[in-house]
Amino acid sequence: MSFLKNRFLTVCVLLLLTSVAVSEALLAAEQDAGSTERVKLEQKLEKQMSGATLVGHFSVDGKQNGKPPREERYEIASMKKLQGDQWLITARIKYGDNDVNVPMPLNVFWAGDTPVISLTEMTIPGLGTFTSRVMFFEGRYAGTWQHGKVGGNLWGKIEYADQKSESQEEKE
Repeated sequence: MSFLKNRFLTVCVLLLLTSVAVSEALLAAEQDAGSTERVKLEQKLEKQMSGATLVGHFSVDGKQNGKPPREERYEIASMKKLQGDQWLITARIKYGDNDVNVPMPLNVFWAGDTPVISLTEMTIPGLGTFTSRVMFFEGRYAGTWQHGKVGGNLWGKIEYADQKSESQEEKE
């Protein structure tokens, strides 16, 4: 009886060790697949957003007074991954009387397959200090912004560079 008991325990331990090894191998494979998928998503984002224009609206908390939201337009000259979560985005920013091209190192985080640009207390020369979170999905963007004590929401559509060239060809 003792022999069977030891044999049973040995088999159980072997099954447990095999299960752990298989789980670790599956986890490693899943992480590799996730890394490959992330690289593809990052390449897609870089390609789509370089030359894109964000066309939409923004609101100012407590300032609407029945007026429609203000229009906004941001032209993205280029978007390039640097390392980790850091990206360099060169954008034409029109804000008030200002109209400038600004290279900005920003963080891009991922919520699954959805990129979210994040900046916290970033000073943009000539414009001021901003905090913002903006997500991009299926040709649209939405987020929040803060400039000192003033903040609000922003949202709109993304005009991709290839769409712009197609619409120009259709006009000709």
